[in-house]
Amino acid sequence: MDHLSNELSKLKIDRSQRADHTSSRKGLAVAAVVIVIVVLGIFGVYAFRKSTAAIEVDTARPRVESAASSAVLVATGYVVAHHKTQVGSKIAGRVAWIGVEKGDRVKQGQTVVRLEDREYRAQRDQEKAALDSAEARLNELERGSRPEEIDRAKHDVERAEAQLRSEEANLKRIDGLVKEGVFAPQALDDAKGRTDSARANLASLGRTYELIRQGPRKEQIDNARAEVERARAAVNYAQTILDATEIKVPISGTILERNVEQGEMVTTSFVGDRGAKSFVVTLADLNDLQVELDINQNDFNRIGPNQPCTMTTDAYPDRPYQCRVDEIAPEANRQKATVQVKVKVLEPDDYVRPEMNARVTFMTAEATEKKQETKLYIVPKRGVIEREGGKRVVVIVDGKVQTKPVTVMREVGADVYISVGLNGSESIIVSESDKLKVGDRVESKK
Repeated sequence: MDHLSNELSKLKIDRSQRADHTSSRKGLAVAAVVIVIVVLGIFGVYAFRKSTAAIEVDTARPRVESAASSAVLVATGYVVAHHKTQVGSKIAGRVAWIGVEKGDRVKQGQTVVRLEDREYRAQRDQEKAALDSAEARLNELERGSRPEEIDRAKHDVERAEAQLRSEEANLKRIDGLVKEGVFAPQALDDAKGRTDSARANLASLGRTYELIRQGPRKEQIDNARAEVERARAAVNYAQTILDATEIKVPISGTILERNVEQGEMVTTSFVGDRGAKSFVVTLADLNDLQVELDINQNDFNRIGPNQPCTMTTDAYPDRPYQCRVDEIAPEANRQKATVQVKVKVLEPDDYVRPEMNARVTFMTAEATEKKQETKLYIVPKRGVIEREGGKRVVVIVDGKVQTKPVTVMREVGADVYISVGLNGSESIIVSESDKLKVGDRVESKK
């Protein structure tokens, strides 16, 4: 019995422990409620901020244009340099120095590349030495014989005359002795031979003396003079080749491409990207720019020579430039059914660069005093909506959406020409304009 009582007593619940356990459970429940409230509060704040956050939108400024001109066509193309020059080399050689970088402005005649010139300089010096020799020979011939040479030749002639007189006297003496029988006939023959030899020597020395006295023949001088001219031409050619080691730009402009580096080979003909280069730099005058356009043949009747137009680039749509039609291709492109037209940008600046996308609006002049006083505001068609029974533009005012009623004069391509309702300073929303409500907070995308 005692053992059973002990076992039963172990099964009794301690009321103090149950109370502690109950209070612990209440504490956990309170903490859970607090956590839920905090989480709901965070989500509520996030949702509130999200609902009141400014919406990022694309905006554009109106472009102002005189109503005296009427747009007849809008086309897109690319800005190109009117004349692009690839500067090459007259000779083959290795680049010793290059003095420009892409984007540098250079003046006409400025040296941009130097080639190694040791061989060409040595060739020029060799030709100069040959010229000096030819000129010395010509001077010698033109001056004629020296007085000393003439005197020596004259003395030789006089000596030969004396020798001839002696031989003639000796011949006469021997001839008498042979007739008297003192000398054999052979002695007379020997005397005659010596006399003939002396006479021939005198004649030879006389001709030599005359040539020395008269000087060189005209043909010799002409030949020497021609040799001098040939040598001078060789020097000029060698100097031209040497000068060609300094490659200079033929026009003033801006470096568009630097094609060689120090140590690379330059040649006079194209041999591929991995071999010697055929040109060293490319440059163009960025004050002489055109916009190249392909005009559909159906619209070609709206284009004419010297027709006025305006141009904007995709990079700076709020900067219009005055243009005029400069070139019209003499034949159409059969495959594309287009005619190439180039318009000249009249006053380009640093914001316009070759290969930029461009948008050209071709105009036709209408000379009326009333229209000349009126301004038109050009905005993208995406910025104009139908609301409250009329045309409106959606603008940003103090960071919020507002609408302004406008009067649309005409639509040309993706542009709308507005005559009433704008002043040109508005920031017009051009993205999802029809989905915004007046009062929505917005901000322009950066």
